[in-house]
Amino acid sequence: MTWVPKLVALDVDGTIVDGQNFMTEGVGKAILAMRDAGSEIVIATGRSAPGVYDVLGKLGINDGLAVASNGSVVFEVDPFRVVHSVTFDAREAVARVLDKMPDALVAVEEVGVGFRVSQPFPEGEINGRIVVEDVDALVSEPVSRVIIRAPEHDAEEFHALVADLGLEDTNYFIGYSAWLDLAPVGVSKASGLEYVCEVRGYTAEDVLAVGDGRNDIEMLQWAGRGVAMGQAPDEVRDVADDVTGSIDEDGLAAELSRYLG
Repeated sequence: MTWVPKLVALDVDGTIVDGQNFMTEGVGKAILAMRDAGSEIVIATGRSAPGVYDVLGKLGINDGLAVASNGSVVFEVDPFRVVHSVTFDAREAVARVLDKMPDALVAVEEVGVGFRVSQPFPEGEINGRIVVEDVDALVSEPVSRVIIRAPEHDAEEFHALVADLGLEDTNYFIGYSAWLDLAPVGVSKASGLEYVCEVRGYTAEDVLAVGDGRNDIEMLQWAGRGVAMGQAPDEVRDVADDVTGSIDEDGLAAELSRYLG
């Protein structure tokens, strides 16, 4: 390809690492080769900062900017410093969800630290320091992000229920499982990356974005080239400029190899 991205925005789970948080050697080498060739690598993920540092550690990258929490937080990697964040009043949205699903787990992010939760989440699903608190206390002040998790419910049932909640004043992303991310209106990975581009002097046309989840849709639509992983749901694949191989096929490495001599 004659076009080479100045910035490579990468989702983490399902793109860089698999469900066991494993990154193949081929993917790691391809990412670092892009970096060595002059493209800036920016993690753009639903993970909080501790989860971002986990994947950066696998890559051996210890500088630059990262987009976390589905775009609600942008931070400098070393030393850790939040350079952009957006918060919202989550009380009404959380109340609506719990009215329909009272057994759901609730977590709010403590930026750069971890999460405060209503009950413990399944092991390994959230990172950093975990503190248990009453739901009312969790949302008593504006937050950057809320996670709703209903492990006992079927994912499709959860999807249908959320669609009927009427969360027009809140941006939300539904995961592969019974997982709901609530964020401020207008916030997405794309909005976080837009901030990075303003800082760096890039435009969306300079960006290659790769992801596999519904929370990647805005990012793939916004970027100059948006590529969906092979296992992505149809609604993600449909908005992408191209589809690469699945996570099990090292699809990210295949996409990045297009720009490497």
